[in-house]
Amino acid sequence: MTNGRNANARVAVVTGARQGIGRRVAEVLAARGYSLALIDLAHPKETLDGLGPFQAAGAKAVGVVADVSDEAAVAAATDEVLHHFGRVDVLVNNAGIGLIAPAESTPAAQWRRVLDVNLTGPFLLSRAFGTVMLGSDEPGTIVNIASIAGLGGIPDRVAYNASKHGVLGLTRTLAVEWGGRGVRVNAVCPGFVKTEMDEADLASGAYTPQDIVDRVPLARFATPTDIAEAVAYLADPALSAYVNGTALPVDGGWTADATWRALRLRKRTAA
Repeated sequence: MTNGRNANARVAVVTGARQGIGRRVAEVLAARGYSLALIDLAHPKETLDGLGPFQAAGAKAVGVVADVSDEAAVAAATDEVLHHFGRVDVLVNNAGIGLIAPAESTPAAQWRRVLDVNLTGPFLLSRAFGTVMLGSDEPGTIVNIASIAGLGGIPDRVAYNASKHGVLGLTRTLAVEWGGRGVRVNAVCPGFVKTEMDEADLASGAYTPQDIVDRVPLARFATPTDIAEAVAYLADPALSAYVNGTALPVDGGWTADATWRALRLRKRTAA
């Protein structure tokens, strides 16, 4: 599935690649010539099928089934990726789950599961693949998918918010530990994105589409492409070689806006 032109292509590992942001990240990186290892709890067959044209052009893509919160599974996935490619240049920690519940009624077991997937998972993967990158002569990059929920508090999401704040702490710590050894670590903080997770939240009645549109200065949801293009920027040392330890909001101005709803909407219609 490879040819001479692509034999030395940079290799990117993307978790949570079966749908949503992870799938779009895979597509955008494939279009830029990366070979891909796509990790998910279920096999990312549909994502792989969508990468057919890139594979026909010589890129290589494989699916790896693993629970990112399981240390043994991550070790096995690392071995499988190295068996296929022999190298890793980029890790995108995207896999994540949500939980909408008031703090006082959030079960401890569900709290632990959210932190296991959203925070322990990125740590385990960063430790495993970061060790590979640290042993390479080529620069390595880790991009963690955090959230605007890691930059502030959103009610009824105590476990999710805590996990994403933790992801930013992990990002900054690894950036200062590993930056001088050739591995940059950054995070992307999406706002509300139109994905399967968003559809589930809408179905729960947690918010309406208009709630989000009214709140965002750009007056729309993010798309998976908005997030994937930011990931591609941070992954590419030709574009972002001096960017390390940052938390990049891709939120349409959500975290920059300190106004109130009536003023925000009035400014949209101002001449």
